[in-house]
Amino acid sequence: MKEEFLVSILIPVYNRENLIEETVRSALSQTYTNIEIIIVDNKSTDKTWKVLENLALEDKRIKIFQNETNIGPVRNWKRCIDEASGEYGKILWSDDLIAPTFLEKTVPYLSDKDVGFVFTGTEIFIDGTNEKSSHYFIGESGTYESEKYINGVLFKGGYPVSPGCALFRLDDLKKNLLVDIPNKVESDFSMHAIGNDLLIFLLTANQYSKFAFVNEKLSFFRAHDGSISIKSDDRKLPLHYVLASAYFVENFRNDLVKKLNSKIYIQLFRYKKSASLYMMYNISDFYVENLNYSLDYSYILSKVFSVILRVIKG
Repeated sequence: MKEEFLVSILIPVYNRENLIEETVRSALSQTYTNIEIIIVDNKSTDKTWKVLENLALEDKRIKIFQNETNIGPVRNWKRCIDEASGEYGKILWSDDLIAPTFLEKTVPYLSDKDVGFVFTGTEIFIDGTNEKSSHYFIGESGTYESEKYINGVLFKGGYPVSPGCALFRLDDLKKNLLVDIPNKVESDFSMHAIGNDLLIFLLTANQYSKFAFVNEKLSFFRAHDGSISIKSDDRKLPLHYVLASAYFVENFRNDLVKKLNSKIYIQLFRYKKSASLYMMYNISDFYVENLNYSLDYSYILSKVFSVILRVIKG
């Protein structure tokens, strides 16, 4: 295929001496070869930097950088983006993998100026076991209306929140990665990094009429003790993703406020004890300026019925 566009593969890393080489080699194995691999080490305390130095000697497309001090995860993501010079950007987390044909299959979709991003089917595997599961298979390969992603990820599930399975234009990553997300509960998104990833998708989807999906398993997420999703309390994840969602809805999609209020209401009921630890007591705590706290009762009823059906089916 024609390879006129440089793709920047962006790998932020911290303390991954035993995993980073496999990740980098999955980037190097791309059949689409017009790439640069930007790796920023967030001042690791193990041998990660030494591994990177050795890898950089093997291939001139690998460009490594190291922060003088640990600047937190999201600022490290941003430095990767800032150091890149490609037309497209592909975030590859330092513990994950991509298939050799990932770029070959995704790059062509971004030739359509109405498409904001492309994501692929994903396998999540548990390190050291044979356990694995398939995710984000939403239909046939092709383009879809952006509204399908926005409503799907906010209210239905089954859509990715991690850009580790996606390809974006680099300019959109620069614009839509928010280091800090304004909020009323003093949550430091730059450090816990839960929700910044989702907002990359949401903000980009809001700026384009379409997204694309490749119905192939081309992304591989590794679940292990050191990953953010595993280290974070399982209640912290949904609460902070809905906090980030509230920022998006409040500022860009006021038409979805009632429906999101209903989701917040359900989350507060479900995780009441944990929510109080994060100073999340009422719907109002999820917004900075929005004063509309009314509910979409049809959404609440649909969720209740779905729970009942799951119980009946066992």
